[in-house]
Amino acid sequence: MKRKSERRRAESKKKRCAAHNTEAEPNSDVYIEITVMFRSVGKMTADDVSRRSVEFIKDQLCFAILQQKIKSTAERHCFCIDEELAYENFYADFGPLNLAMFYRFCCKLTKKLKSITLSRKKIIFYTCGDQRKQANAAYLIGSYAVMHLKMMPEEAYSLLVSRNSMYIPFRDASFGTCLYNLNILDCLRAVYKALQYGWLDFSNFDVEEYEHYERAENGDLNWIIPGKFLAFSGPHPKSKIENGYPLHAPEAYIPYFRKHNVTTVIRLNKKMYDARRFTDSGFEHHDLFFVDGSTPNDSIVRKFLNICENAEGAIAVHCKAGLGRTGTLIGCYMMKHYRLTAAEAIAWIRICRPGSVIGPQQNFVEEKQNFLWAEGDVFREKLNEQENGKMAVTRILSGVDDITINGNNKNRASNKEEMELYNDDEERNGLTQGDKLRALKSKRQSRSSTGSLSQEENKIHTRSSSQSLSRAILQVSAQACKTSVNPLTVSDHTDGSKRTRTSLPANIVGGSSLCHTRLVRSLGNLHVVTGDRDPMCCEPCGSHRDAASATANTGTFINLNLAQVHLQSLHTQS
Repeated sequence: MKRKSERRRAESKKKRCAAHNTEAEPNSDVYIEITVMFRSVGKMTADDVSRRSVEFIKDQLCFAILQQKIKSTAERHCFCIDEELAYENFYADFGPLNLAMFYRFCCKLTKKLKSITLSRKKIIFYTCGDQRKQANAAYLIGSYAVMHLKMMPEEAYSLLVSRNSMYIPFRDASFGTCLYNLNILDCLRAVYKALQYGWLDFSNFDVEEYEHYERAENGDLNWIIPGKFLAFSGPHPKSKIENGYPLHAPEAYIPYFRKHNVTTVIRLNKKMYDARRFTDSGFEHHDLFFVDGSTPNDSIVRKFLNICENAEGAIAVHCKAGLGRTGTLIGCYMMKHYRLTAAEAIAWIRICRPGSVIGPQQNFVEEKQNFLWAEGDVFREKLNEQENGKMAVTRILSGVDDITINGNNKNRASNKEEMELYNDDEERNGLTQGDKLRALKSKRQSRSSTGSLSQEENKIHTRSSSQSLSRAILQVSAQACKTSVNPLTVSDHTDGSKRTRTSLPANIVGGSSLCHTRLVRSLGNLHVVTGDRDPMCCEPCGSHRDAASATANTGTFINLNLAQVHLQSLHTQS
């Protein structure tokens, strides 16, 4: 019985194995057949590339959207920037690529077009990425055509959609559902307007300076309209590194502002620092607070426009992250005085400062477009009348505070109501949209490469800890001694001392200087590109410059011992 049962089990096992093999054979054949078919489809011929390409320069420059990477041949030179120029997103936003990336693309393509070795080859700029990469590549080649090939935006866009009619629109940097679509044509029109108004001029563009100052540790600032509007992240009472994010005191920005003729600072977020830290240094300072992530009321828009219309120099605007509220009000000014559409204004601001104008702020800008155009026409009319001697006024529209943006007469907001706006619980106690965006920007930049540093930058970064410590002692001594000199004349010295003193770690005497060196680097970076002066000792402005310098230096050396005792006491307390 045992032998029969064993024989049956062996026969059944053989049958199962045979059935399994017969089922596996067709599957393997199908797999091999599919693989061969895929490989045959994947090989793109010259005709395939030509059918998918659109010519921007006949027989010389083409743009193509392909499914895979292709190699250059004797007849064609192919290149792709999908990995080389990558957008750094906040959330689900993916473009448009910023001004520095557009500049680098233009340099790359222009060099290829002028190359003698490539003169007999057709240059094919292609993308084989996803839809987001395709949209950014189309924006780059379209903007190049507008800027260098002198095409109209509509002409360049028609070429782009002739081979691919489905480019996904760009979106904002908010977390959640997209409320507003920004198309490639909007970006091309923005580039065209920027060229017309002189905002975009690569002959005077310093790409290293742009990439330097847009980083969080170097000030997080961008020019939207050169010489007119500078958008930057909100200053902090103390220069320090908090949760990995570099925070800069107002004094850290002052040398850069002076060098670039910034005369006015507008704050849109809650009061994080004392405005006198700017006004004592000769800057005008204005507060126009509204809640983070929200839209401004008519009174705020009117006041912002009036301030900017009467400012003598450039205007530096900030909220918390310098993106949403800042971009919204600058966009209103651009629509009124340059007749940009809402989409063009948003597109240009994002090209200069990615992530700007967020959520409902996009729809707000669009809603105000037609009225601000009309307001701009009235403004220019009155300006012409003033120039012709028909109006003897110094500040245009400064007396029409009761006229709202919507044209209705309303009473001005009371001081009590304005103070209630400053008591916003979320902005005061919790993390707001600006905090999150600023943290995301700092983290993504720390992951990316720092780029090339100039020799001057390297010199500042490699200072010894002993030099840093002696500098800190001098600065603390200036803070410790209260001289009777006018604050305006010595503002740079005293403010710099506050920044350095509050930034010193408790264990600086005899302890590790890693944290201190990191902060000195963060503060010093604000002065690397544009100034030759000592970054921590800024030169005072005004007629009392020499007197202030002499007085400050005298007080510094007299109170050197006092400063050293003060530092030792801090170390003892820790």
